[in-house]
Amino acid sequence: MSQSVSSTTTSSTAASGTTDPLSSLTGNFNTFLTLLTTQLQNQDPTSPMDSSTFTTELVQFAGVEQQIGTNSNLTQLISLAQGGAVMQSAQLLGKQVDVTSPQMVLQNGSGTVDYTAQAAGPVTIAVANAQGAPLYQATVNATQGSNSWTWNGQSVSGATMPDGAYTVTVTGNAGGGATALPFTVRGTVTGVQQSGSSVQLELGPLSVGVSSLTSVQ
Repeated sequence: MSQSVSSTTTSSTAASGTTDPLSSLTGNFNTFLTLLTTQLQNQDPTSPMDSSTFTTELVQFAGVEQQIGTNSNLTQLISLAQGGAVMQSAQLLGKQVDVTSPQMVLQNGSGTVDYTAQAAGPVTIAVANAQGAPLYQATVNATQGSNSWTWNGQSVSGATMPDGAYTVTVTGNAGGGATALPFTVRGTVTGVQQSGSSVQLELGPLSVGVSSLTSVQ
């Protein structure tokens, strides 16, 4: 089973074609100083310029420059933290995990759902394909609390479904009314990938955010 770890980094300023705000501000600041110096050199000695105006502008320029520098440092820290999260998550490669997802992952012809029943009684588990067409349905007698159910990939017609991600619903029938039950799906981590600002766990064809992880087997 192939395993992968990858990280999508932010493209450089030159590659993206965008202007570096700090460089732009520096250029404007230098232009401002040039104009200010010229004004001072050519001011009327009998009516000198009010220093409070350009002093205020100097302070504003310095404040904006500091803010841009702070944002740049924060961006670097976030990038380092994301890289660390990818490396930490890489330790899950090859391990079985439970994640919150509306899709069951069928790996090597087997998929498992862990669900919680408020009371003992019949529970209906339905599996559908990506288009929503029903493939399999089972009614089991659940015990109160934690339960597990495993699908062998067989459809109601007896056909064997290929490994993939399938929509699953778990419905409790105790008490005379149908109620959706909370559940997680189990699978083996085959890859870890950074996507934007989040880290994704790959369970075969199923990709979920690392925040969906509920337990490691």
